[in-house]
Amino acid sequence: MPRVLVPLAAGCEEIEAVTVIDLLRRAGVTVVVAGLEPGPVTASRGVVLIPDVLLADLDTDDDFDMIVLPGGGPGAKALRGSARVLARVRSMDRQGHWVAAICAAPQVLAAAGILEGRRATSYPGILEDEQVPGIRLTGAPVEVDGHVITSRGPGTALDFALACIEALLGDEARAKVEAPLQRA
Repeated sequence: MPRVLVPLAAGCEEIEAVTVIDLLRRAGVTVVVAGLEPGPVTASRGVVLIPDVLLADLDTDDDFDMIVLPGGGPGAKALRGSARVLARVRSMDRQGHWVAAICAAPQVLAAAGILEGRRATSYPGILEDEQVPGIRLTGAPVEVDGHVITSRGPGTALDFALACIEALLGDEARAKVEAPLQRA
């Protein structure tokens, strides 16, 4: 079964973090939630999330099939400022593993240098200031370009999480998770 790393920092957007964790686990994916700092993570609206592990305690050789970065302005800024997160994103990109970010978190991908020449989307205003060579900002709810998935914000969290499931496990797994959600 695929393994996914979800790093969390204080100020992350809880809808994005919880939706991704929940739906991936519904699909049977092993999700490792890693805090940037020890202890619980207080998200942007005061929801307290308990990481499984401290990011610093993960072995750098720990193999993951995908990394998913939740947004939220302060949380994304903290992820961007983390040398461990940037190194993990770059390593996964080099290995051709899935790299996904939503809302304000695509700025982390830009800082890691993996959005050059790609189609991407983010919360309005986040990537426009990044000066990423050749980036094609689409404004789409979810954008998949190669092994990179980006998404706009809290309102697109379900679509983003389902795109992550589809990337890892295929259309049938996505449909199996999506049907009981009663979206239509």
